[in-house]
Amino acid sequence: MGSTERRRPPETGHILWGEPVSPDQLAAAERGYTRCGPAERLLWERLSVFEGAFGLEAVREVCASGTLPSAEIPAVLERLAPLALLPVDDLFDGEDPVPRHWMPPPMRAVGARRLTRRGDRRAVVQHHRRWCLRLARRAADQWQAGRQLDARDLALRELPDLAAAMDPTTAPLPPGDEADTAVETAVSLWFLWVACGRTSEGRTRLRHALSLRTGPPTARALWLAAFLELESGRPEDADPLLVQAWAAAVRDGDDRALGLLAHLRGATALYQGRADAAAEAFREALALMGESPDFGPTRHACWVGLALALCRTDPEAAQEALDRGDTDRGSRWPRAGRDLFADAWAHVVRAELAAWDGELERAAQHARRALREHLRLGSPAGAAAAAELLAQIRVSAGRRDAAAHLLGAVDVLRTSVFDMAYRPAEFCAVTRARSESALRTLLDGAELRGAYEEGARRGLFTLAAEA
Repeated sequence: MGSTERRRPPETGHILWGEPVSPDQLAAAERGYTRCGPAERLLWERLSVFEGAFGLEAVREVCASGTLPSAEIPAVLERLAPLALLPVDDLFDGEDPVPRHWMPPPMRAVGARRLTRRGDRRAVVQHHRRWCLRLARRAADQWQAGRQLDARDLALRELPDLAAAMDPTTAPLPPGDEADTAVETAVSLWFLWVACGRTSEGRTRLRHALSLRTGPPTARALWLAAFLELESGRPEDADPLLVQAWAAAVRDGDDRALGLLAHLRGATALYQGRADAAAEAFREALALMGESPDFGPTRHACWVGLALALCRTDPEAAQEALDRGDTDRGSRWPRAGRDLFADAWAHVVRAELAAWDGELERAAQHARRALREHLRLGSPAGAAAAAELLAQIRVSAGRRDAAAHLLGAVDVLRTSVFDMAYRPAEFCAVTRARSESALRTLLDGAELRGAYEEGARRGLFTLAAEA
């Protein structure tokens, strides 16, 4: 018997939060927990609800209570950090240099088990979900104030926790009870899904949260659902959601949502190639929006949308729309930063207008700016549109090899980001068709075919830096 026990194979480990954890690691974490004092144990348990890294203010908001006052948390956290936490350096430019930590899975498993045993898990998870919602709102406010890169960086860094808050099924209470918070968190992060290249993720998370709500969706939730269908290349699926959203805005008296919906009607018409309908809808959006919209696309985005709708049929009116957009932004938002997403599309319009006037080098400069700005924000649809426009300009200037490089890189981007059913907007499809028409016979040749394949290998980021 003794010999058999000695030869018994070692216990297998566990997969906790996607990471392998061995019994020895769990035992070591348990020993560390037992060496802590009461306050450190309490904080250890509560920190287990965080999915990613956290700073002091987050710990205060989520973990403070009558038994663990907010004023005592800094000292308790400092004592606990060497025993259960790892330091994390994930600050971005402009943030205050404050320490941030992460709890490894073995320590987190011990804390979660003890938190549940103590009976505090439900309350602490609810505090965590409310903190996540406030965080999403703060990121949305930053986007609206012209701090788009800060908003994107904040949302991406905190996405592990925000993702948990957008999934009502992971909370220790009926999913329907947390569905409203999950939906509002997803809606607050609209810019991450629409402008920063995470459309598929946003669509999945919003649809999941909406499916668990017991009441009718809000107009803004339906607006975002429609927008994500459009950005996924499904305008026919966006239309019925737009109708429902309009009815919800009227039902709830949400006048601000009417401007959002008019803008989306314009974006949908532009996607489908209905330029006149798009221009009318963008003008309606400008009439319905307040002076400083506190959510969603800005007035500047509406002016740029109007210019996009007009740039191929009425260049003078398109230039006037761009000028009005600059004046509107400057007079109404003197303390707000620039709308980088709208600016990127404005460079697309300026490239179209310069090409119309035969100023190919100036057109290329604007197309390059649009490409770089869309890549910086993380917008694949915008980057593809700008790159294909730059390719068309290169064809017109006789630089067919540069055009083939860009088209090859765009095709790799599209196939890596979008599914096979994705259809680019008509505005973009026309641009691509013009380049392909000029290159079709030449792409069959070895030289341009090689340039196309080289562009596919190098990618848009490399080409944008060189273009």
